[in-house]
Amino acid sequence: MTHDYKSRTVALLKAIETGESAPVAVINPNKYIQHNLAVADGLAGFGAALAALPKGTARVNTVRVFQDGDYVFTHTDYNFFGPKIGFDIFRFENGQIVEHWDNLQQTPAEPNPSGRTMIDGPTTVSDPDKTDANKRLVAAFVDDILVNGRMERLATYFDGDHYRQHNPQIADGLSGLGAALEALAGAGITLKYHKVHKVLGEGNFVLTVSEGEFAGKPTSYYDLFRLENGKIAEHWDTLETIPARAEWKTANGKF
Repeated sequence: MTHDYKSRTVALLKAIETGESAPVAVINPNKYIQHNLAVADGLAGFGAALAALPKGTARVNTVRVFQDGDYVFTHTDYNFFGPKIGFDIFRFENGQIVEHWDNLQQTPAEPNPSGRTMIDGPTTVSDPDKTDANKRLVAAFVDDILVNGRMERLATYFDGDHYRQHNPQIADGLSGLGAALEALAGAGITLKYHKVHKVLGEGNFVLTVSEGEFAGKPTSYYDLFRLENGKIAEHWDTLETIPARAEWKTANGKF
């Protein structure tokens, strides 16, 4: 039965705040592959990370939760060691979580130029029959535009300039995206996507996990897209710098 994977995942994340032990039983105690490079492998690593939090300081509000087969992925407003927005991906095997990936970015103090935050906007999944088509479209967009820079194809993925943007630095619309990319280039800041590692989706929402670099540093990009009528309508993301290998607490890698 997979119908409770979402609720069990949300309960696990909430346990970071509440300290409840029961939800942690969703993790397989004998196999938990950790890709957060600041956390050690296994259930022991998860427990050690929780123990490091000053008591009563953590806050967890999961705003979006999706399921794609054995994967559940979430979009969460966190506060631990400061406010952060995070995407988490959990892989289930035989009803238990056996693997975890995430990407965290510090929450900005102000909304973006269009007044949007990194977490607000629609949360309801629709068009479940279009999951595969939407995943194909987003995968093509990321490959075309972000990996290969085929900017002449950009407009084909959008319904005119109707595009809601939640990146902290970028305004709505293709015009906002273009202006931001020009500003980065003008400042000599590189934004590169080298490889897409995952494309997960449910209905009108699709998440991509990509590896690249930002301002010359190895970077993990998580991009969440909402689609309407076969076009990209909205975007949320997090960027996280990948630390030097000497700092990793697990050998599993970020991806």
